[in-house]
Amino acid sequence: MDQIRLIVPVPDKINRMDPVTQAQSGKKSETTSRSFSLRQRLQLFLITWAGYLVIRLICPTLRLRIEMEPDVPSDGRHAEPIIWCFWHRCVIPASYHFRDNQIAVMTSRSFDGEYIARIIGKFGYSAVRGSSSRGAVGALIGMRRELELNHPVAFTIDGPRGPRYVAKPGPVLLAKKTGRPIGCFYVAVEKAWVLNSWDRMVIPKPFSPAVLYATSPIHVAADADDAQMTACQAQMQSALERCMEKAEKMVRE
Repeated sequence: MDQIRLIVPVPDKINRMDPVTQAQSGKKSETTSRSFSLRQRLQLFLITWAGYLVIRLICPTLRLRIEMEPDVPSDGRHAEPIIWCFWHRCVIPASYHFRDNQIAVMTSRSFDGEYIARIIGKFGYSAVRGSSSRGAVGALIGMRRELELNHPVAFTIDGPRGPRYVAKPGPVLLAKKTGRPIGCFYVAVEKAWVLNSWDRMVIPKPFSPAVLYATSPIHVAADADDAQMTACQAQMQSALERCMEKAEKMVRE
């Protein structure tokens, strides 16, 4: 794959607190409103449309193959109300494949998060805003509300700034509170440009072969204790690594 050097603003990290429990104790989440300068508004306009056009023009040409382990509740085009997790690296092909399914995506409140929210909004997603230091409580409450409305939710689980390929615990907590299973997937692309960013994001080349691999769902008991929650997070980490390994291998076969 070719490499492209990209310099981008650095968004916030995701917290490791228990935001649902904190929210139930009566603490307020931060407002999502913020203002942007004229320069930032122009940047948002240009980045949003550039990102949209890249996805809209390139991704329909991909020769996508879908592989799923037993009991996966959806092929992505008819999404069930579950908790999807995937690495930030494959967000471009994933955004196109899962489009128009009323999926809610947790998105940082940073400048980066703003243009990501605007881009995915053009593909039928809703953005639930939050990050580690700002809005984590409100974001997980928002994700829970979406699941209660029978909408799927999704986490770019090593975002918004890494560490790369390290899964954060938010989906495990959400699964415990809602009873919804966790589904992990990865989209591998044979021919792509690789950005020199923290996530090594891939921009597919037109007409490239691609493989989406999804692992069997992970269930978290409503009465899971700390040790069980840690075990479920380790299971999620293993599933994410497995689907990436399988997809990368299959796309080159």
